[in-house]
Amino acid sequence: MAEGNAGNDQRQNEEIEALSAIYGEEWCVVDDHARVFCIRIGDDKDHPKWTICLQVMLPNEYPATAPPIYQLNAPWLRGQERVNISNSLEEIYIDNIGESILYLWVEKIRDVLIRKSQLAEPGPVVEKKTEEEDIECEDDLFLDYDPENLYRALDYDFGENQPEIEELPPIDHGIPITDRRSTFQAHLAPVVCPKQVKMVLAKLYENKKIASATHNIYAYRIYCEGKQTFLQDCEDDGETAAGGRLLHLMEILNVRNVMVVVSRWYGGILLGPDRFKHINNCARNILVEKNYISSPEESSKGLGKNKKVKKDKKRSEH
Repeated sequence: MAEGNAGNDQRQNEEIEALSAIYGEEWCVVDDHARVFCIRIGDDKDHPKWTICLQVMLPNEYPATAPPIYQLNAPWLRGQERVNISNSLEEIYIDNIGESILYLWVEKIRDVLIRKSQLAEPGPVVEKKTEEEDIECEDDLFLDYDPENLYRALDYDFGENQPEIEELPPIDHGIPITDRRSTFQAHLAPVVCPKQVKMVLAKLYENKKIASATHNIYAYRIYCEGKQTFLQDCEDDGETAAGGRLLHLMEILNVRNVMVVVSRWYGGILLGPDRFKHINNCARNILVEKNYISSPEESSKGLGKNKKVKKDKKRSEH
């Protein structure tokens, strides 16, 4: 039982970190020790007309054998509407027993609010405050995003009896995040086979600035159409458990045929858990920018079909 709870704790931590990266200021920690969280869900990101606060408590048995304990809070939510949403959440749990489901719950509620808004019913307008952070960094340290920049295939030896080498896919570079002199930057490439993963890594390491990064964490997910499953893997590159967390984020978002590399240049100050938040935020931002985020319906179909691969590098933070 203790081993099972330890496994649930790790999965909960990974899910919480991923959701925090996905939803930002909409995600709120009510009681970290008791695992109580609240997320504000609206029909529109900037000018929501209808909103619901979903409060959840994660029991020790979640996600393996028990669902989250939840409460829906909205002054307008009552009667049959509340029943319908609750039924939908329970159906999602039953369809995905043993899996992390909070992302599916949130997006299902959002879908209900969007449909309600489209009925043109009058509703309270909720002002949403936004906060922008100015990120200061050396301009010459990072790669500029260039949508026309397509690299040619590398002369890479993959061994004998291999089919013709696929072309090196285009590589995009995200906006860096800097915190206490550590800097994080994501790189993304579409991939359809492990060969392309190696080619992308080789191309990135040709860049001296990327090669000199303290860590180059990566994860990829390739959808195998014939087997209807995912070939996926990740690498910590010395940032303990970072690759697994990055892959977990990509699983929750149900992205496919893509790899994400997050470079970290260590600035001499330990960031603790914040480093995982920055890695996930960098990854999510570039996945959003490049339109890799799936709809909630597609995410639901993808859950439970993931082929997970072991991670083998385990070293401490630097």
